[in-house]
Amino acid sequence: MTATTLQSITPLPPCSTDLLTPGQVAATLGLSYRTLASWRSSRRNPLPYVKVGSRVRYRPKDVSAWLESRTHSIAAGVRNEK
Repeated sequence: MTATTLQSITPLPPCSTDLLTPGQVAATLGLSYRTLASWRSSRRNPLPYVKVGSRVRYRPKDVSAWLESRTHSIAAGVRNEK
């Protein structure tokens, strides 16, 4: 490769800051690492993940969306009785 060819290649942004490890997600959710592994293997909870080779990673936006989808408000079920 020539120097001009190498200069024209745009490097990818670092992914380590964009992707979370199962340990990071487990700590954030207050779960164990093994619980996340169980969820993935049994497909009990549809928390999206990314496989990079043999490694499992989570996108922060997917974790946030998953949490939002599980947010419940009791205010909607409370009736105002007098």
